[in-house]
Amino acid sequence: MTEGHAESSDEMLMVRYKRGDRDAFAELVRRYQRPLFNFSLRYVRNREAAQEIAQDAFLRVVKRSADFKHESRFSTWIFAITRNLCIDELRKAKHRVHSSLDETSTNGQSLGEKIDGGKPALDGEQGASNNELRGGILKAVDSLPEDQREVFLLRQMGGVPFAEIARITGTPENTVKSRMRYALERLQKELREYEEYARALR
Repeated sequence: MTEGHAESSDEMLMVRYKRGDRDAFAELVRRYQRPLFNFSLRYVRNREAAQEIAQDAFLRVVKRSADFKHESRFSTWIFAITRNLCIDELRKAKHRVHSSLDETSTNGQSLGEKIDGGKPALDGEQGASNNELRGGILKAVDSLPEDQREVFLLRQMGGVPFAEIARITGTPENTVKSRMRYALERLQKELREYEEYARALR
């Protein structure tokens, strides 16, 4: 096989899976398992539920593989599936405790990756500062209104384009952009002590 998994687009991997290539599906799982888990964790605020949602999302992909169109973005499709599973979970557990927010740990530099858990804790003053920043970001994101938080998570953590977020949420694109802008403005206010980081949100 001349086409390597790493060189294949998500969409081509899905097409290959539909043709019977199980390795192609395994590569999709590798690419999206962590992002879907982190997205779900921030959405439902429960680690165990987030793990189940991420697994269920891939099961839905298997069951609905025939529905996927090659011209569609796979990332948008699977995040739409995951979002719907998150909404279902919240409906079943409206009063769930948020304690699992601080339990993830991944590497990264962007705001979305910082929300995913940031770098492993460092020793001394730098580690304390990083943990404080991380805690402030998590608290600020958690305080966003639900509609703003949803757009923020899809955009910042899922990398979903605004037009696709509009399609997923059934909301006009201008409204989606407004929600993102309000979310960023609110985060800036919540994170005044981290002015340099807040400016990067723009």
